[in-house]
Amino acid sequence: MPGIAYFDCNVSLGYPAAGVYRPCGTADELLAEMDWVGVDAALVHHTLMREQSPVVGNQALAEAIAGFERLVGSWAILPPQTGELGDAATFLASMTAANVRALWAFPEEHRYLLDRPTFGTFLGEVSARRIPLFLPRHAGGPRPPDTWTLVDRLLHEYPELTLVVAAHGPWGEDRYFRPFLEQYPRFHLDISRYELDCGLRELVGRYGPERLLYGSNFPHNAMGGPRLMVARAEIDDDARRAIAGGNLRRLLAEVDLP
Repeated sequence: MPGIAYFDCNVSLGYPAAGVYRPCGTADELLAEMDWVGVDAALVHHTLMREQSPVVGNQALAEAIAGFERLVGSWAILPPQTGELGDAATFLASMTAANVRALWAFPEEHRYLLDRPTFGTFLGEVSARRIPLFLPRHAGGPRPPDTWTLVDRLLHEYPELTLVVAAHGPWGEDRYFRPFLEQYPRFHLDISRYELDCGLRELVGRYGPERLLYGSNFPHNAMGGPRLMVARAEIDDDARRAIAGGNLRRLLAEVDLP
């Protein structure tokens, strides 16, 4: 649709161990996929960040997207107590240098508790700096209601945190997440798997489009499916433009890195 710029919030580079259909191992391959689907830009993380270690994956991501203006980086976090990612000041400065503007948490895979006793002032600074933190809900992560219990605790401890729950499933987990939309203005949803008949129209009608982000969860899911859903949803063009990319661009513009 003319005038709608799509900015995918949930794209991964690399080859998942479990195997998926047509993953992209390089930035050039990913850009070719984006061009074929009609996606202008992407917020990218690396498979190694999740399946091996952020120590390896964060660096791999930075190297893979260096010089590609359409690709914005996102890194994974680990508990500061282990010192694996350095101190907060060094980590944040490295984000700036690598064009990284968002973070991911994989607490199940990396064996930690995503809470204030573990992350303390680090997530406090992430919150104050308006850095989006993505929490996945797809295969490998905690199952509902565990995910949403985690979200409840995390937002209670960090109510100003910009939290994005990603790939939360095709069966409609509205009864879990709608209370968070009502209570926490910085809570957002990646709609990559929100595959409900007229669900997007109803959600926008009730809560507005401002906290919904177009994402594909590529390569675990096809990039074009969620894009088609946004393009054909029965919502006005202002809402479509916001969900397609405007909301993500606004969030990333708010990020205050040193």
